[in-house]
Amino acid sequence: MKTKYKTSPKDFFLHLLMIITLYGSAISIITILFQIINITIPDLLDYQYGPYDSSVSIIRSAVATLIVMFPVYLGTMKHLGKEYKANPEKRSLPIRKWLIYLTIFIGSIVYMVDLISIIRSFLEGEVTLRFILKALSILMVVGSILFYYIRDLKQHNVS
Repeated sequence: MKTKYKTSPKDFFLHLLMIITLYGSAISIITILFQIINITIPDLLDYQYGPYDSSVSIIRSAVATLIVMFPVYLGTMKHLGKEYKANPEKRSLPIRKWLIYLTIFIGSIVYMVDLISIIRSFLEGEVTLRFILKALSILMVVGSILFYYIRDLKQHNVS
């Protein structure tokens, strides 16, 4: 008879830490990409300030966040991976399923809103290289997260 694992406080907080650091890392990567696009392709109609001034400060904050959060995410994933190898039943913990499905749900919403925004801008004739690059940045980052977690669920038959 298989042992049915219950979610312990350790499991709960490790999975929560994994998801929070994933979100923080993804937001930081998207922020860095957006600011690089802002510097490379400035908005000529924005007279309030030069694109370089605020973008550099925003990039610094995003890089600092990424430097802290991404290694924590990788370490948490490595630790959880070892636990899953030792106890494969832990892949079916309710907290893990809830957080992964929440991530897939949020990612899907972001993906749809981004696509709607792209199509709407195209239909209005407002598509610029700057806008397209920002939309592609979101699609790539969110798409890779969705791909990873959907594949993980299918690969391990977690429902």
